[in-house]
Amino acid sequence: MSELFKKAKEHFNLKLPFVVYCKPNSDKTIALFQKNDDLFKLDSTSQSGFAFVSFDNLKRYLIPDNYCDLYFENNNVTDFILSSTIENSYTEIQKNNFENLVNKAIHFINDKKFEKVVLSRKELVELQNFDFENAFTKLVSYYNDALKYCFYHPKIGFWIGATPEQFLKIEEQKLKTVSLAGTQLSIENQEVNWSKKEIIEQKIVTDYIVDSLNNFSDDVVCSKPFTIKAGNLSHIKTDIEAKISNKNDIYKIINLLHPTPAVCGFPKQEAKDFIIENEDYDREFYAGFLGEWKKDFLTYKENQSDLFVNLRCMKIENNEVKIFIGCGITKDSIAENEFEETVNKSMTMKKAL
Repeated sequence: MSELFKKAKEHFNLKLPFVVYCKPNSDKTIALFQKNDDLFKLDSTSQSGFAFVSFDNLKRYLIPDNYCDLYFENNNVTDFILSSTIENSYTEIQKNNFENLVNKAIHFINDKKFEKVVLSRKELVELQNFDFENAFTKLVSYYNDALKYCFYHPKIGFWIGATPEQFLKIEEQKLKTVSLAGTQLSIENQEVNWSKKEIIEQKIVTDYIVDSLNNFSDDVVCSKPFTIKAGNLSHIKTDIEAKISNKNDIYKIINLLHPTPAVCGFPKQEAKDFIIENEDYDREFYAGFLGEWKKDFLTYKENQSDLFVNLRCMKIENNEVKIFIGCGITKDSIAENEFEETVNKSMTMKKAL
């Protein structure tokens, strides 16, 4: 066991908050170990630390670095033997319920209630003696391009994930974000062909982000859409950059963008209302955002934030794991295909188990 994870397990046993994380394409693991069990709120006046924010934006918390011990550790490259088959943990009732929900959403879209909605579900996996060091190490080994993390707070819970989606990267008044949508299973040496449905779904996200940033910047630039691979999945991605004239607008931009159409839908309020009324469970911090707040902890530069959408994540409770997965629904969606997409996404987390 590494020294960093010895500290993490001691903190966990003492019911003290901590976060362990590895940024995309990094060979370093960083950890913040909070010295008390206070729950600190995140707002525009918050000092630097690690942010953890819920999907509904109502639960906004921070592990502040001025109350923490900070640890760094070089990653050890580890090989794991993967099972060629991973068991499904959903029931036929759950499958039917989700497909019925998708069809209901399509009906709402055809009635012009909204253009797109992102629907999700959770799978429960029984697990004895969960070893979060082993799970985290597997995520680091599998998903180089993702943010890998373990987050624990006794008043919030234990979360672990590997998310491929940047929410916002902020350096002073320079802002970077991405529009990420559309999902297909990756097949080695085979080019991905995107359907009209997937292209439209991703464009809705791009247009919303660009239109929102235009309210705060005269200098918004975005790339052409391109395909990226995240684990065993491929997505459509557009890189977006903006220079913000007033750095005090950053918190306003965060609240305007979150949750984006990539995890909620468009128009946002109508899609969000449908989700809350129909999903029949609390997303909690799934599809929220997390990451470094106002400081790059490797370089210790101030006024740097590196935030990610909390996708491909799970919550550990006693001997049960809740895996959260979702997919974007448009008028061209097919319910059975959308359910299959959530099954494919669940494999990301199941590999770590």
